Amino acid sequence: MREEAKMRQKIPGLVPLLNPLVGRLLGLGLPMGPRRTPMVLLTIKGRKSGQPHTTPVNVFHRGDRDYVFGTFGETNWVLNLRTAGEAILTERGQHVPVEAVELSVEDGAPVLRELLEPLLRTPLASRVLPRFYRVTSGAPLADYEAEARRHPIFELRPRNAA
Repeated sequence: MREEAKMRQKIPGLVPLLNPLVGRLLGLGLPMGPRRTPMVLLTIKGRKSGQPHTTPVNVFHRGDRDYVFGTFGETNWVLNLRTAGEAILTERGQHVPVEAVELSVEDGAPVLRELLEPLLRTPLASRVLPRFYRVTSGAPLADYEAEARRHPIFELRPRNAA
C-alpha cells in the first residue's frame, strides 16, 4: 500500500463518454492503441460489491513485464485493483489472469520514466501526455518520482487460473 497521500486527478469529460464504446470495440477483439502500449480490458472485482468491473486501460510493456498506470490518480479501478490484487486482462479475445503488484514510488519512478520517455518524444504524445503527467522529454528522475506519487503504478504478473 502506498504511504503517500492518495490523489485523484480530474478525469477529462470525454473519457467516461468514450470508455463504453472503446470497451465494446476491445470486447469484440479489435486492436486499439500503439503496439508497445496497447489498450486492453481490465476486469477487477469491486472492493465494495465484489462484482466484476471492466475498464479499458493501456498496458505498457517493458521486457517481459507489463504495467498499468493510474493516469487519473486514485480512480475506482485503481482502488479496486489495489484491494483485489488481481485482475483479468482481455486483449484480442484472449483472457489472461494477472496478479497486480503496486510499485513503490522508488521502484515505480524509473519504470515510469523508461516507458513514458519514448512517447514524450513523439509529436502527438508530447502534446497529450503533459496534460496528465507533469514531465517532459529529458526530465530528471525526481520529476518522475513526483509523478509516481500522483499516478499509482502496477506490475501485472501472469498467474495460473484457479
